[in-house]
Amino acid sequence: MQSPHILIVEDELVTRNTLRSIFEAEGYIVHEANDGDEMNRLLNQEPISLIIMDINLPGKNGLLLAREVREKDDIALIFLTGRDNEVDKILGLEIGADDYITKPFNPRELTIRARNLLGRIKGSSEEKPVSTIERYKFNGWILEVNSRSLISPTEDQFKLPRSEFRAMVEFLENPGKILTRSELLMKMTGRELKPHDRTVDVTIRRIRKHFESHPASSEIITTIHGEGYRFCGDTESE
Repeated sequence: MQSPHILIVEDELVTRNTLRSIFEAEGYIVHEANDGDEMNRLLNQEPISLIIMDINLPGKNGLLLAREVREKDDIALIFLTGRDNEVDKILGLEIGADDYITKPFNPRELTIRARNLLGRIKGSSEEKPVSTIERYKFNGWILEVNSRSLISPTEDQFKLPRSEFRAMVEFLENPGKILTRSELLMKMTGRELKPHDRTVDVTIRRIRKHFESHPASSEIITTIHGEGYRFCGDTESE
């Protein structure tokens, strides 16, 4: 079986060489890009499984590039950056990054996180489908399971990243039930909730943004303080 392809998007040559050495020693096939143009060229040419990207890049920064990637694909994405403030981390996760690691980094921790992320993605593609239902309907909205698309009452279509899609299916399978952050994170990513992990809250915030253009839908997902979240829509399924 072919080793996963990793794309390193980093403009510092020393860091790029270090990352290449680290991941090649682990058996991965490594590609390098200095900026967004090189990244897009490689994404079109190679079967990339994971992008490891800095935020500070020449031309478009990593946050803009990650947003563009998420609009087109669901490739695993880790930010590896010297920007360690909370705002950048939250923004990175809101855009759809799977992880956010700050420099200086521990090589062993980085490879473990990358391996676990790729393992979860591979496992989710091989396991039984997340739902046997083709589409869910609620309050004029539709969630298309096969395309992972959320369609508004006015037929605006949003392609959901993996974490948002899995969270929505969990809500729609459990309408009215309070789902804890631990339950949601396990369904979304396959990992356990740790202190100060805001992945679930960031994902729910992204989902809610899709509903903002339709005021009647603003309370479909409600926060139950100290417990978790509840889906309050009226559901149908096909």
